[in-house]
Amino acid sequence: MQNVSNELFDVIIVGGGVMGSATAYHASKRGLKTLLIEQFDFLHHRGSSHGESRTIRANYSKPYYYPLVMESYTLWKQAQAQIGYNVYFPAHQLDMGQAHDHTLLKILENCSNHGIPHEVLNRCQLADKFSGRIDFPDDSIGILNEFGGVIKATKAVAMFQTLAHKNGAVLKDNKEITDIKKDERGVVVVSASNNETFCGKKCVVTVGAWMSKLVKKVSGVEIPIKPVEIHVFYWRVKEGHEGDFAIGGDFPTFSSHGGLHVFGTPSLEYPGLVKIVVDSGDKCDPDKREWGPGVRMNELKEWIKESFNGLIDWREPVVKQACMYSMTPDNDYVVDFLGGQFGKDVVVGGGFSGHGFKMAPVIGRILAELAVDGVPSGGTDISPFGIGRFNSSQK
Repeated sequence: MQNVSNELFDVIIVGGGVMGSATAYHASKRGLKTLLIEQFDFLHHRGSSHGESRTIRANYSKPYYYPLVMESYTLWKQAQAQIGYNVYFPAHQLDMGQAHDHTLLKILENCSNHGIPHEVLNRCQLADKFSGRIDFPDDSIGILNEFGGVIKATKAVAMFQTLAHKNGAVLKDNKEITDIKKDERGVVVVSASNNETFCGKKCVVTVGAWMSKLVKKVSGVEIPIKPVEIHVFYWRVKEGHEGDFAIGGDFPTFSSHGGLHVFGTPSLEYPGLVKIVVDSGDKCDPDKREWGPGVRMNELKEWIKESFNGLIDWREPVVKQACMYSMTPDNDYVVDFLGGQFGKDVVVGGGFSGHGFKMAPVIGRILAELAVDGVPSGGTDISPFGIGRFNSSQK
């Protein structure tokens, strides 16, 4: 095992989920001496980056996400071309809800402002478009565009770690970080629970649901990121219709807005099973999780029963998985310098609020550039993601 305690890294990344791994990939690609540290095993199932799949979509109601996700599409393709296998699988995206729903109206506005080709479908048009596989009430509409898709989650994290390692990055797991400070030389010193220390010119913190705990401990800064445990469910497609709901055909990734917020994907990881999830959960302590049974199951079952014309068995999910969201009060990310005693030498990336995974390659680029260059390239706008919007204060 490589002993790196006496080495000085250009950048140390604390947290080996998808964001930290993507940051390590971008830093190492630039030839920077890079260290990626994870508190548990790499590819563990205790955080937010594991599992079978995540959706990717351009249908955001907030306009500043559009350029980020469009760049992410490109960067996902570039990274998988380097590794030699696919983690991104394209599909169309369908957003559904009542015609006057605020989020849907914002999505329509975003499509118009950014020139995203799209269709607005009423109930009859939707039934015709998808041969009766999807249904919704008469007062609802669907917005369909080509910018959807599925990202293989654990496989994607492994891809970024592998590429980072190929580029010369050092990867260390099972290293719980207990402190981050600057020494008299101005070097960032990262301390682990086994008394190991690692030294870097810069540090990036991407610890997901542990962000608030670690940042408060090392700096006194309060970042209101709340861990939420959510539950992912896979439901069986009626026999003989498996191909109608499979990735690679015309069945879309989808999201239902207003009332019960539901999202889902075509079948990919489990043939004949479709992922359908309620986009909500219960607050939790990431170190003392309840691993509960999930929430609003009866409402979800009723939604599936009404939305798929009996082609998906709504009575009970076949597969159940748990993971965590890291929620901010406004559901926007935190991408900023920690400031205070750390100035611009420590960068934080967190609070991705259940919609960040798709952005990992572009967020990784931004975090690496903030750490090393002090500013993201290409004029990327990260002003909505500053810590200052929470009026945080330091000790």
